[in-house]
Amino acid sequence: MNATGDPLLDERALSKLRWRCRRGLLENDLFIERFFSRHESGLTVSQAEALGVLMDLSDNDLLDLLLGRTHPEGELARADVSQVLGMLRAARTTI
Repeated sequence: MNATGDPLLDERALSKLRWRCRRGLLENDLFIERFFSRHESGLTVSQAEALGVLMDLSDNDLLDLLLGRTHPEGELARADVSQVLGMLRAARTTI
């Protein structure tokens, strides 16, 4: 459990999440790989759920969000999705 009381993702759920996050665009995969490299040991269940919402997007829509070309709107305009998007974008500085 983390400081906010949100349980950490277990190993099996983490493995499933990594598989689900495989993308067709190399650029997205680079963001996601660096995200997991930095955060996988501390990912919470709610962060994983927010990441799942982002993974429901098309590759181009996801890339636009990651690059800051667009901003979360509608059902994506949630605090948890914005937090995970920020974590993903932080990986950009090393690409």
